Amino acid sequence: MAKYMRQDGFYEGVERIGVMPVVVLEKVEDAIPMGNALKQGGLSAAEVTFRTPAAADCIHAIANDCQGVLVGAGTVLNLGQAKRAVDAGAKFIVSPGFDLQVVDWCLANEVDVIPAGVTPAELTALVNRGIEVTKFFPAGIYGGLKAIDALASVFVGHRFMPTGGVNAENLRDYLADKAIIAAGGTWMVRPALFQNGDFSEVERKSAEAAQVVREVRGL
Repeated sequence: MAKYMRQDGFYEGVERIGVMPVVVLEKVEDAIPMGNALKQGGLSAAEVTFRTPAAADCIHAIANDCQGVLVGAGTVLNLGQAKRAVDAGAKFIVSPGFDLQVVDWCLANEVDVIPAGVTPAELTALVNRGIEVTKFFPAGIYGGLKAIDALASVFVGHRFMPTGGVNAENLRDYLADKAIIAAGGTWMVRPALFQNGDFSEVERKSAEAAQVVREVRGL
């Protein structure tokens, strides 16, 4: 059912990027500088969370003006948000859990989607929908690598994008695990890093993360 996510290269793109920046933007003016800083640092993607009133406009700005940056919407909780995000230009949808209405709509409309699941029951429901990659959130609380490896031993071939508790210190360990397609993180895009309008720290921390991806995965 979700073969197009392989066919359109989405999964390959996520794996190649290796680290998915989870971005919270309060002002649309910060969107393009953020997208450009991530791209310059080597992480050409942004999961813009639907937690702020500016989220849709920020997605629109990055989609239109940051060429080569894969922009999607995160923290999508319902179908209305999913539709607004896609209308704004989001190329993919990520959720902290999953709503089958959102998943089924994405599948029916060929919108790339990474829903979250941390239990065998949740993964069974998603795998049976054709989902091959799920977000594992919050990874640090739900057992991290040990839990992921236990699930991967049963859900053979399924892959995970752990988020929540992933940081610069443990990134290498996560990326070395074959069950992990990419890791989501906020440490390179924390609001304190660019509150003065200077995105140089975002670029620097993104470059450090991108270097870890290259070293671990031999890219």
